Amino acid sequence: MINGKLKRDEVAAATELGYIFTFLLGVLLLTMFSLWAYEIETATRERWNVNAIQSNLDDLAAAVERADEASRIGSIEYAEKVTWRLTEADESRLTLTLTDTTIELYHEGGDLDTNVSISGTGAGTHQGSVLLAGATSIWVVHSDGVTSIQYDRPQSEKQA
Repeated sequence: MINGKLKRDEVAAATELGYIFTFLLGVLLLTMFSLWAYEIETATRERWNVNAIQSNLDDLAAAVERADEASRIGSIEYAEKVTWRLTEADESRLTLTLTDTTIELYHEGGDLDTNVSISGTGAGTHQGSVLLAGATSIWVVHSDGVTSIQYDRPQSEKQA
């Protein structure tokens, strides 16, 4: 049998408290790092999304300007396919509208509402509205004095 005296040792308790506080500090630092990394990722994704939408609108505006230039030639039909870049946005909530001076993007939430100006110097009017749900491309068409945007490739009215 072991005979011994109980001794009041507080050094071990201080060591245990040190371990606990070190662990909690590590948890705090890892949590702060993960929140920081998440915010960077979110900001990058949002910036990419806005840049992709702006590039899409710029491509559409350039196609409308080419259609306007073709319309000034005379009685002519013009069609151009513009590929829509993928975005992070819910495209079922995005609507494109073509007016005489702008291409406007409406977002149901209002966060992504934007527009791009066009010269409107064509020989006709501009019109059209397209819901972007599932759209991979948009057609810019000038026919019968109207420049419009639409989903589908226009069909020729002339039969062979």
